[in-house]
Amino acid sequence: MSKASARHLLVSTEEQCQQIKTDIENGADFGEMAKQHSSCPSGGRGGDLGEFGPGQMVREFDEVVFSAPLNTVQGPVKTQFGYHLLEVTSRTE
Repeated sequence: MSKASARHLLVSTEEQCQQIKTDIENGADFGEMAKQHSSCPSGGRGGDLGEFGPGQMVREFDEVVFSAPLNTVQGPVKTQFGYHLLEVTSRTE
């Protein structure tokens, strides 16, 4: 069964999510941005979600995590929780 490890951050607006993504693309550290801005409890761990399989996260999240290139910031991804930036750190098939 496929497994992935990822980190993410969650904010309430698409605009804020896009601004944080721009900051990361310009050299800001993903983990630090998650600690500062994410409303998810994982923000305290730099957004680290650990390892999980398909179906353990919401559908929109799964679609990105199990298809996106590794170590590339993806998003904004809208879910019922808000707007996410995602970075897949590893994946096994």
